Order: sequence, then structure tokens, then C-alpha cells
Amino acid sequence: MRAHEIDYQIFGSEMQFVEIELDPGETAVAEAGAMMYMDSDIEMESIFGDGSEQSQGIMGKIFGAGKRILTGESLFMTAFTNHGAKKSQVAFGAPYPGKILPMDLAALGGDMICQKDSFLCAAKGVSISIAFQKKIGVGFFGGEGFILQRLQGDGMAFIHAGGTMVEKDLRPGEKMRVDTGCLVAMQPCVNYDIEFVGGIKTAFFGGEGLFLATVQGPGKVWLQSLPFSRLADRIIASAPRSGGDRKGEGSVLGALGGLLDGDNR
Repeated sequence: MRAHEIDYQIFGSEMQFVEIELDPGETAVAEAGAMMYMDSDIEMESIFGDGSEQSQGIMGKIFGAGKRILTGESLFMTAFTNHGAKKSQVAFGAPYPGKILPMDLAALGGDMICQKDSFLCAAKGVSISIAFQKKIGVGFFGGEGFILQRLQGDGMAFIHAGGTMVEKDLRPGEKMRVDTGCLVAMQPCVNYDIEFVGGIKTAFFGGEGLFLATVQGPGKVWLQSLPFSRLADRIIASAPRSGGDRKGEGSVLGALGGLLDGDNR
């Protein structure tokens, strides 16, 4: 396998985007709707699968598209190819506040497992497939179900996580307990399982859920400080139309101000 060699630059702090520089003939693939801007020499095309060697041929493309359905993604990906005679740029934006992590798959052993909605874009040649969780407990209570995304190849791939991202390099036998939604990516050599938090009082009144993920080395894991589900829950809880209230706005008018500006419908 040999993926296209691409150059890149990441811009921004809380709302990042990645700009990829393509040589003539080079291609990047991305999730539908991720593109921010592109030069005039770059043409985009919707494709089945991921454009890698594993998805060549009719059956390969159909199988690749079917794998994407299992991960909850669109049937199609978008390929961006530089058809000009000079270098050109295409940029992809993060879907919500957080960080974009560049992953050199060749340096990471050619294989990576990540949350099914964290993939942003990659060089053509990177395979985006599925990884089944073999343990029933992980599948039911691990926060991501039985199916995660698997990135394979020797090119650059980019994933997105909410809030701030941190990398942990676990030594052999070293174990860490993590909120199930905060685990973004890990190497396949990391042992992933779930465990019950403990006593009934802690489980029901601790505010951290009933289960935690456990990751055991050797291998690297990447964690996010703000899972999108946590952000969405806070937004829904504060939305007046959903029965929430706007705590902390500090307006001297309070609810009356909401009525006057139309926000309490």
C-alpha cells in the first residue's frame, strides 16, 4: 500500500481547520460536507468507499460503502484531486469546537482505531473501514457500540475531537480508567474494556455514568476533554424550547428580556 504524500498546515485554536497542499495528480478524501475552501485547479468527486486499493472494483466499492453504513456514515466520500500543473490547496473544517489531530499512520504502525464520527480527511490510499468490538460488555456499555472506525495505510489521516486533546503513551500493563465518551483513538495493541463504577450510590448520584472505559498498555491512546454528546446535552438542557432555562446570562431583565427579544418562544 502506498498513499499519496500530502503536506498540510493546521490553523486556529478552538475552531480549527486543516489546509492540505496537493501536488499535481494528488488526491485527498474527506467526509461529505467537510470541505471549507479549495483552489480552482482542484476538482471534487463523490465516490463509493474510500478510494484505497481495498475498495477497487465494483464489489470492493460496494463492500466499502456497506462498511460505512455500519459506522453510521454517509454512503459517499468526496475525493479532491489537483488537476492543475502546480501545487494547490484544499481545506477542511472541524464540525464543532475542538482540535484536529494529524496522524502519520506509517509512524504509528499503519493501523489505528478511532470513534466512528471522528474521521475528518486523509490522503488517498488510506483505508477507512470498521473494527468490531469482540467483548459484549464493551459493545453494550462502551459508548460507541460494537463498531468503531479503523484507519489503515501509510499516509496522513486527520481526526477531530472535542475540547482539548491529550495523548497518553501507556507502558506494558499500565492501566487507565476513562469516561467512555472521552476516548477518541487508540492503537490496536491497546486492550480496551469497560468496568462498573462501583457502589450503587456512586453509580446513581455520582454524575459520571454507570460504566468507565479501561485502557491497558502497551500503546498510545488519545483522549478528548469535551465529547460532542456532552456538549449537545448542555445545549439541549439550556434551550428554552426544550424546557431548559438560560442560566448565567446575567441580564437584569431575565425572563422579561427573553420575551422582548423573542427567545422564549
